[in-house]
Amino acid sequence: MNDDWEKRVDAAWATFDEYPQERAAEFRAVIDALVAELPDGSPLGLFERACAWDSTGHSDKAAPLYREALAKGLSQESGYKGRRAKIQLSSSLRNIGRAAEGVELLTPELDAPSNELDDAVRATLALCLSSLGRDREGLSLVLGALAPHLPRYQRSMANYARALVEPAD
Repeated sequence: MNDDWEKRVDAAWATFDEYPQERAAEFRAVIDALVAELPDGSPLGLFERACAWDSTGHSDKAAPLYREALAKGLSQESGYKGRRAKIQLSSSLRNIGRAAEGVELLTPELDAPSNELDDAVRATLALCLSSLGRDREGLSLVLGALAPHLPRYQRSMANYARALVEPAD
């Protein structure tokens, strides 16, 4: 879609906090109106609708929309939004008791080209792992993501993160 549409979507999301939970349907209607400007089945529209359902507490309604957006080429249309969809779908899957699917979806993202979403991938994957009782793996991911941001102890924390999942000597 064009830059004007993207700016209007961003502006709509900037107002999200103005909609308390009891007005969630109003916010979704704002997003639906923007999506209506797109061709039917647009992966961008499906993604935005999924985000609106997800952000208003309906992971069960969001998950199929994220899947459809990805299946219809969201990652080809916008690699960034495709990666966001994978993160958000994994979180939604975890919320509806399907954390193993979230792990399966996000694990390949650990080897994807790096961008500003790397830490979100690791954090969401850690939550999915924790939901499966794999807390050490999740903690390792979170510590590994945190380590580069620390003012000191980066090497130590990175080593501790690896030690959590490496076999003991």
